[in-house]
Amino acid sequence: MTFSVLGTGMYVPPKIVTNEDISKLVDTNDEWIMQRVGVKQRHISVDETAADMGCKAALAALENSGVKKEEIDLILAASVSGESISPSVSCMIQNLLGVSCVALDISAACSAFVFMLETAAGFFARGKAKKVLVIGAERLSRIVDWEDRGTCVIFADGAGAVVLGEGDSYLDAVFDVKGGFDVMDIPQPIGKSPFYKGTQKKPFIHMAGQETFKFAVNAICNDCTALLERQGLTWDDIKYIVPHQANKRIIDFASVKLKIPKEKFYVNIDRFGNTSSASIPIALDEMNRNGMLNKGDLLLLPAFGGGLASATCILRW
Repeated sequence: MTFSVLGTGMYVPPKIVTNEDISKLVDTNDEWIMQRVGVKQRHISVDETAADMGCKAALAALENSGVKKEEIDLILAASVSGESISPSVSCMIQNLLGVSCVALDISAACSAFVFMLETAAGFFARGKAKKVLVIGAERLSRIVDWEDRGTCVIFADGAGAVVLGEGDSYLDAVFDVKGGFDVMDIPQPIGKSPFYKGTQKKPFIHMAGQETFKFAVNAICNDCTALLERQGLTWDDIKYIVPHQANKRIIDFASVKLKIPKEKFYVNIDRFGNTSSASIPIALDEMNRNGMLNKGDLLLLPAFGGGLASATCILRW
């Protein structure tokens, strides 16, 4: 036994920041951003925390699923942009929902949603949970250097959630981790210590763009191909590929490399930017509410990001 998806939800803050708005902060323009990243606009929080947004996405998913919040046995949440190291985002969402259940965070950056699905599958398999909330919630605007055009044009705020129940829809997953911070790094701010002699980067997202790009394209291609081979499936068996929305060019390159039509990939980065762990559940919620998904459809969910970590799963809707 693994699980089935019972409902989906998302939340993005109402403030929209366009490429024209960004061009007033750094030396860039709409054409430059669209060509290199594929983002037209992004939602930015004014006064909501990652947990606030995660709670609203969770409530939307609960309503969509028909599950009462009191039925939830476990909350799994992920964020690289929570306001505090402790309490965790999952604990704060539990508090905001007003429920009593196990709550824990999974730290795997942009790949975290798939890591959380694998963790949830373990709880279901051991009979430790019957209803689980999985949430990616990010306030990345808090940790972006708004003077660095290489990163500030990409990232955004938002949250996505799914409600899981007992079932057999989670078919398989692959994971890969190459630990190190030379390609992507989000350092924590530290206080001054009379004993510490090391240096400290500014607590913003630091990213080597070209290396990240190559890692992401290879991760999509290698992980998806490996899963299909292991399950004895072909690309024709897959209804949609729902990738982490990191960069439109990454998805386009993967499409060409795999010789798969671009139409098979679901893309919404133009409207939401890169919301890290929230991007895949946000996409799933859009697809679900737009009637794009039918019972039995097979979906590939490839994710990749800081760590460096990648994770891809096959999900039967």
